[in-house]
Amino acid sequence: QVQLVESGGGLLHPGGSLRLSCVASGFTFSRVAMSWHRQAPGKERELVATISSTGGTTVYAEPVKGRFTISRDNAKNTVYLQMNSLKPEDTAVYYCAASTGMAVTTTTARYVYWGPGTQVTVSS
Repeated sequence: QVQLVESGGGLLHPGGSLRLSCVASGFTFSRVAMSWHRQAPGKERELVATISSTGGTTVYAEPVKGRFTISRDNAKNTVYLQMNSLKPEDTAVYYCAASTGMAVTTTTARYVYWGPGTQVTVSS
């Protein structure tokens, strides 16, 4: 069956860095776009970044542009999120998700498989 398993979350101070990983199984990873979303307490889930099936195209939400980098390794069925210059407002549960197609999409409904999430807390 389809599985997405995130790892790498944790507690860190503002300005720190963290890399999240998401290992996928149960579908043809190299043929679908992937994304990272996040949900903070009391807020709706929001897209953070998305990457096309080949890794050639990426799209970022404005709050994370220049600080976060999404990448993927199709040989390892893994998508990453490198997060630098972290801020308290980045505190959230981070989810990876798999799309129905190869191209990047910012439409949440196009993401049909989701991981359970990993907590990232940025606090002084």
